[in-house]
Amino acid sequence: MAAIPQVSLIGCEKSMPVIGMGTSSYPPADLETAKTAILEAIKAGYRHFDTAFAYGSEKPLGEAIAEALTLGLIKSRDDLFITTKLWCSFAQRDQIVPTCKMSLQNIKLDYVDLYLIHMPLRLSQMIQKTPVDKEIIHPLDVKGVWEGMEECQKLGLTKAIGVSNFSCKKLEEVLSIAKIPPAVNQVEINPAWQQKQLREFCKAKGIHITAYSPLGANNTNWGDNRIIESDVLADIAKARGKTTAQH
Repeated sequence: MAAIPQVSLIGCEKSMPVIGMGTSSYPPADLETAKTAILEAIKAGYRHFDTAFAYGSEKPLGEAIAEALTLGLIKSRDDLFITTKLWCSFAQRDQIVPTCKMSLQNIKLDYVDLYLIHMPLRLSQMIQKTPVDKEIIHPLDVKGVWEGMEECQKLGLTKAIGVSNFSCKKLEEVLSIAKIPPAVNQVEINPAWQQKQLREFCKAKGIHITAYSPLGANNTNWGDNRIIESDVLADIAKARGKTTAQH
């Protein structure tokens, strides 16, 4: 089993494996299917798992971790790096800590390794599908929400804090008021959407960029097959004896 390289994060003693398994799927997988997939990933060597309240995958991840410990697939919870996210419906100063605790209860953990603001906006009600009505979308109280995120780290509920889907401008807002700077910005990056300016900005600020949907996305909500079905990428992969996804 090949060792997965790790990267150090700002303000976090624990390193993050650079390859992780995302647990979002559309349509959402049932609990048993998600749990089985995560267990198989642990057997294959994955140690970083990315979940979120919005994915509905926190509980199956927690059950998979408990079973992996029972089966001896991992020695302790500390062998894993777990990321979860604050959903937009809870993006208010007084809801941050309770929402983080709710996620911990779902995953059955005392702490997560990384807690992210899922999106730079607030929703005034829970949603079941996208797109959403403009009337329920509101600006994010960056200062108040980030103070809540910092409190989560100070309380030991998470080892590090960060953001997701934040632009350079939004990151500047966070950095202007942060006592603990964001360790990570998780955004969509793939060969057709390389986000060069954002990557350069984050590198200069010491913020690690995590890419989601690196192979593109293909579901009924968003995305298409332009990465996996790219003739250019397929030719490069073939020359190297790989599939497009492997390359």
